[in-house]
Amino acid sequence: MPPRRLTRHNTPDSSMAAADLGTAEWERSKITNQDLNLLKKLGITEQSFPSEESYPAPPMGYRVSFVDHLIRGLSTPIHPFLRGLLYVYGLQLHHLTPNSILHISIFITLCEAFLGVSPNWALWKRIFFCRRNGSPNVAYNIGGVVISIRSTADYFDVKLPDSVQGWRKRWLYIREENDGCLEDNIPPFDGAEKILRRRSWDAEATEEERTSTESLMARIHELQNTRGKELSGIQIIVYFLKSRVQPLQARKFPLWKYTGNEDVDRLSVDLEVKDLERLVRKITSLSKKDAIPSSCRVKPYSATHALPKPVIKDLLRIGAQFVGYREYANKAEEKLAEANDRANTLAQQLEQSEKARKKAESDAIDARAEADKAKADAAGVEDLRKRLHTAETSLSDHIAAQSAREEAIRKRLTTQSRRFVARTAQEFQLDEPANDSLLDALSLLEVHGSEARGGIDQAKAGLSRLFPYFFPKKEEPATFLDLAKCFNPSEDLGLRVRHENMKIAVENTVALVADSQQSIDWSKVGDTDQIEQSRWRSLIKAAKPNTRKILAYIGIKPSSTPSSSKPEV
Repeated sequence: MPPRRLTRHNTPDSSMAAADLGTAEWERSKITNQDLNLLKKLGITEQSFPSEESYPAPPMGYRVSFVDHLIRGLSTPIHPFLRGLLYVYGLQLHHLTPNSILHISIFITLCEAFLGVSPNWALWKRIFFCRRNGSPNVAYNIGGVVISIRSTADYFDVKLPDSVQGWRKRWLYIREENDGCLEDNIPPFDGAEKILRRRSWDAEATEEERTSTESLMARIHELQNTRGKELSGIQIIVYFLKSRVQPLQARKFPLWKYTGNEDVDRLSVDLEVKDLERLVRKITSLSKKDAIPSSCRVKPYSATHALPKPVIKDLLRIGAQFVGYREYANKAEEKLAEANDRANTLAQQLEQSEKARKKAESDAIDARAEADKAKADAAGVEDLRKRLHTAETSLSDHIAAQSAREEAIRKRLTTQSRRFVARTAQEFQLDEPANDSLLDALSLLEVHGSEARGGIDQAKAGLSRLFPYFFPKKEEPATFLDLAKCFNPSEDLGLRVRHENMKIAVENTVALVADSQQSIDWSKVGDTDQIEQSRWRSLIKAAKPNTRKILAYIGIKPSSTPSSSKPEV
């Protein structure tokens, strides 16, 4: 009998004690004609609308999205930076709130159009972090994660609404436009997938990353505070809405190469002023009294406003330091994924034998050698080395923990076996003992358990044989505990049986007297209080010669003990 495998499960953030709603949040989609007209004006036409289903079942080639995500800059195929965030945070698109989607759109627009660099992970970590979205009683699955600005970050006041009403009900299907490239795929939809908090949610920039992105943070501060040329979050939103380029879409060119009305990445013609202002107020907290800027005070980089040469060299160096390794990073991710799969396989084999453990160590050495070679080919990627070290430490801890668990199980089973022997005075030996002490202990415990179950079955069978005798008019209980309770009632079962027998004897005696055709006053026979003790004893003595005849007639064999001289009450 092999030992049972113990599995360790990750749990959500302990601060969120509320239950996750899961699939219960989904309901029939409620998209209005106003929503459809807005999508049409934005040039978002490759979508399919659910009919009657109350839970998403996207057709082949489609993914689940929301109207409020699309109007905030989302389109397919999705931007590589957004795809990377979903991978690092372990999320799906429906886990993010509309405000979180808008935060990512603003960040990408800021990087490409006003900083002149591709969005990178190091700068993102200096500004944003993830947290769960919910209440003390409810933990959301749809929109269960919020992208928040760090309190220490000097960043734009975007003026987002506190909440977006009814956005979870406005879901639809969007076509997966990836031209057959799996790298641009949105993760497959799984509405029941639980949100598990990861360390990456709170990841902060390393000292090296902070040093390398300091000039970018200084530029952001300059954009915010240059007198007369202040840039705001609202201006950034207005810019990407007017340009008709979706920031969260994988595009042919970055925004610093934007060519205007003829740009290949535009989805539609310019929005009318009233439609633009209405949309800005819809996705922000601005009211009708607040003015909507018609343009940015800072001229964004584009094909007609190229990056200055001194800035190009410095910013491209910074961008390349964290973004230029994309091809290498993809290969490194593949190698890391292969190493993780190999480690999981080896961890399972370690539970079976010491030989598998040695093989896992050998494979880990090979994986380390491959990783060292990859690090030599890509100098400067210190982050990969740290990940590999963490994986090795985790594997070693797993091996040590598994050995400790096996030893604890052996000791506990041995102790239980000794206790069983002490109680039952029975000791068992295996016919063909194995070299594995854990399997030996489990086999002995199984034998002891079989003996105990056999004794219990015999006891139950015996009580079942007695039950009809004591309880002829009752149905035998289904459980052993209820059967045992029947034999421990508040009344005396022996007394009850004797009373029943006495009743039968009296009825038979009365029947014999009636058959003798004697004239008897039955009302006086039942009045026993009028009979004196001496009179009673003399009558009993006179009846004794005929007792054996009466008992033999009614089928009762008399005992050798003298009968009672007084009736039992």
